[in-house]
Amino acid sequence: MCSVKVHEAKTNLSKLIARARRGEEVVIARGKTPVVRLVPIGVVQGRRQPGVLRGKLRVGPEFFAPLPPAELAAWE
Repeated sequence: MCSVKVHEAKTNLSKLIARARRGEEVVIARGKTPVVRLVPIGVVQGRRQPGVLRGKLRVGPEFFAPLPPAELAAWE
């Protein structure tokens, strides 16, 4: 675990991010009091591809039916 003060964190933010991405826990402190922990958010799962769900989802005819008057009034 790495602990740094706020001023040092502002100066070396890129380096601290790199350390956190490698799995090291980075704690940022105000004086001697730890206030935040810098951790990676996770791995991005590749690029989105249009049409991946084609044929897997179905919209029934009730979707196109008019709304009941009470629900329609609530939207207006």
